[in-house]
Amino acid sequence: MKKMYFIAIYPPQNIIEEINVFKKDLATNFANSKALKNEAHITLFPPFDREIELEDDIHTVFQKIDTNLSPFEITLNGFGSFPNPKNPVLFVQPEHNENLRQLQLHVKEKFNFKSYSFNPHITVGYRDLTYENFMKAWEIYQNKPYKTKFLVDKIILLRHDGKWIPIAEKMLSGK
Repeated sequence: MKKMYFIAIYPPQNIIEEINVFKKDLATNFANSKALKNEAHITLFPPFDREIELEDDIHTVFQKIDTNLSPFEITLNGFGSFPNPKNPVLFVQPEHNENLRQLQLHVKEKFNFKSYSFNPHITVGYRDLTYENFMKAWEIYQNKPYKTKFLVDKIILLRHDGKWIPIAEKMLSGK
């Protein structure tokens, strides 16, 4: 049996709740409820599927990721979008962060079977968001102020069991 996995950074619960306010706004006012299913996170390695029998191997490789980085702050500042007409995405935008880029490269060193571009973001609206509703929401969100920061001190491996559940974490252990 196959299961889905991915690797992410999660902000603290208070920021997850702040971002849920934006997700609820999109659900209520722009017919977009899919984003409510997932907690706010920054994806370091996108979802992939593997036989559940291989989960030990995934854990082994996950633990080999180089996390010899000092914990670092990420600043979330405003909103961004991927305005693809077929699959628009509205998100909270992290400021450029070299430590985040470095951490993602370390993940990619070990999980290198899938190529993808790394555009760090925290999704607010996607999937069932129509392009028309995306454009209406973007009118409001493109200049909406939202700024906060949080400390990244670990990465998390998740498995999909009806919903995404954390199955392992690895602390940053820098100098």
